[in-house]
Amino acid sequence: MSPDLTIDAMSNAARVLGSGDTREKLHALQTVSDAVDAMKAALLAELGSSNGHEADGASTLNQWVRNQLRMNTTQASVLVRNSLAIRDLDLVAEAALSGQINAAHVQAFVYGIRHVGLDVVRAHEQALVAVALERDPGDLFTVVKHLKDTLHPEDLDDKWEKGMEKEDLAVDALPDGWHVTGFLNTLTGAKLKQVLDSVSAPHGKEDLRSGAERRVQGLDDLLSSILANGMPDDKGVKPHMSVYVGADTIAAAAQRVQEESEHPHRTPDPMPSDLEPATLTGHGHIGPHLLMYLLCISDVTAFLMKTGGQWRQDQILNVGRTHRLATHKQRQAVLARQRGICATPGCHHTHLEIHHVIWYSRGGRTDLDLLIGLCTRCHHLLHRGKLHITGNAVTGFTFTTTTGQPLRRRRRTHYHQAA
Repeated sequence: MSPDLTIDAMSNAARVLGSGDTREKLHALQTVSDAVDAMKAALLAELGSSNGHEADGASTLNQWVRNQLRMNTTQASVLVRNSLAIRDLDLVAEAALSGQINAAHVQAFVYGIRHVGLDVVRAHEQALVAVALERDPGDLFTVVKHLKDTLHPEDLDDKWEKGMEKEDLAVDALPDGWHVTGFLNTLTGAKLKQVLDSVSAPHGKEDLRSGAERRVQGLDDLLSSILANGMPDDKGVKPHMSVYVGADTIAAAAQRVQEESEHPHRTPDPMPSDLEPATLTGHGHIGPHLLMYLLCISDVTAFLMKTGGQWRQDQILNVGRTHRLATHKQRQAVLARQRGICATPGCHHTHLEIHHVIWYSRGGRTDLDLLIGLCTRCHHLLHRGKLHITGNAVTGFTFTTTTGQPLRRRRRTHYHQAA
């Protein structure tokens, strides 16, 4: 594999180190570090193809890396696995060898090759590389896992069933209190997390308790409330478990479950890649069998959507200036639009409050496209002037800091595919 891209990155770093400012030097050094990591993986792929590691008495590439490059077992394993992705994925290799993506990004592609297959990753390689160039490795891993969950939902149901086999909960008395241990299945754990999130939110900037203190106190308050009055509600919405799923996904899941019951020994076909898997709030994607089970025991609320996933606002959900607080139906629509997650980029809290993007006190209307769901912390940040939100649900919301900096991570360089 040609080292030209890595050499270019090294030459650029040498130039910047001689004349650039401190920030430019750090960016250049990181780029060349990422490029060198990729070049090592590429050379290791060549070494493995020729069995050159055997010349030094190493029976495997991992052993050669540990002995010759003096890496520990984990470092050696990552380098060897990455060498396969660099060898088999041309666009990934080009982005990595130029230092535009790092070794952690390449590991996400390795995960994709192992779990959805090389051909599938190649079919989506251009789109995945575009994500890698703009987002951090964690976001790329989420996209790759989403692809896996979409094509192989049976794995999600397998995890659900295995989790039920391991479930246990023990509350043992000790001299200084109670010791709680156990493992919860997908549904029970999601219920517990939803409840704890709703009762352990901070009570404003004066609340200096740690997260552990708030969770324990919230659980204590909840148990007291249950014993006295039953479950509390929040503006008419009681804490509950929510699943968000499209009608087409429900139909495909039902057909798949029926076919599996009629032909238990036949390997099911992958689910259509254009269907979004069902999502259990606070947990993630769930498989067809669990979805069908939940449909049997749950209430269903329908929301109308446009093609392409854009939410359609119906006039019945708009109340203009006649109500200050969002109606019950509007709250449900906002929570569904956000999949029960705080709208602030990078925040994953699920106990949400409804905010008027144009404040009601400043003439804002209680209309669905001008309402947004924020966790208690982000809502407090906004009203303290530390967070600003503009836009609407139709064209999209924009989040900025007090200095006008957008709340969205982007890498410093952009990738252009070679002609």
